Amino acid sequence: MFCLNDSNRFFLYPYPTDMRKSFYSLSGIVSNEMSMNVQNGDAYVFLNKNLTNLKILHAEFGGLVIYNLKLERGTIQLPEMDKEDMSGSLTVAWSELVLMVQGLSLSQCTRQTRWSPRKK
Repeated sequence: MFCLNDSNRFFLYPYPTDMRKSFYSLSGIVSNEMSMNVQNGDAYVFLNKNLTNLKILHAEFGGLVIYNLKLERGTIQLPEMDKEDMSGSLTVAWSELVLMVQGLSLSQCTRQTRWSPRKK
């Protein structure tokens, strides 16, 4: 339990989500609208319309887990999205997710050059 880290893949659902949804409803969005399998070990990020609530759905050993962040003040800063790409999901890096949760502006951060292994 609590297994999210930089080795996971994160997919952001780019449309507002009703935060009353839980395991089965969010799994339905992953299957039907994102065309992915919730049991493949990836994490799926959902946001409400006001950008004040974030849920992450993740299949871990033993079952599904939902991480839920409800902001008392402020909003979650979204990563830059291609307005013309209307696909069902947007890939988000672990570092971008951490910045979103911490309330840091993604557009004002700069990334220094680092080596990283090729992704398969």
